Amino acid sequence: MQTVLRVVGVLVLATYPVVVYVGITRWNPRAVAVLLLLVLVPMLSLRYRNRSREHLLAVVRVPLAVLAVLILAALINDRRLILALPVVVNAVLLVHFAGSLRGPMPVVERLARLEQPELSPPEVRYCRSVTWLWVVFFVVNGLVAGVLAVTGPLSLWAVYTGLISYLLIGVVFTGEFVVRRGRFRGFGNGLHDRLLKRFLPAAR
Repeated sequence: MQTVLRVVGVLVLATYPVVVYVGITRWNPRAVAVLLLLVLVPMLSLRYRNRSREHLLAVVRVPLAVLAVLILAALINDRRLILALPVVVNAVLLVHFAGSLRGPMPVVERLARLEQPELSPPEVRYCRSVTWLWVVFFVVNGLVAGVLAVTGPLSLWAVYTGLISYLLIGVVFTGEFVVRRGRFRGFGNGLHDRLLKRFLPAAR
């Protein structure tokens, strides 16, 4: 049962814009919100029930924001709240990344140290710059999703939030990864690292 819920939850999250598009055009916003809640609540309960409180607070911000919006959408039967979910997700991530810039260790540096505990001063500065890059991305991505939710046709909103947005995330992530490997030469033993080491010029 747990495996089934996890698989269904992942599929719903991956195809969320399509689910919303089909649901709103055939049913009503309340039915779509209830359907998503019936899938997400058990899935999230299973996923986070064994986390310690320290780690739990760091990872449940986005899920809690999504659940709050879905509950409100189900109560007032307003499709604008369901369409606003990508905006909410981007806003929460924006606050998380931007807030980390005020502390001693930005999000990107924290993630980088999971792979490489010791970072040089240039690498630390680079991680801060990449954190700023993601801050800008979340601002732009959230604004575009918000504009489409309010003024754009539902089909265009679904295409952007379900395809284009994911492609842009992949482009930024992949581009940053290649730049970081080429700049700091931190190649591992994986096939992708061996290929990058071969084709990227050594830093001068």
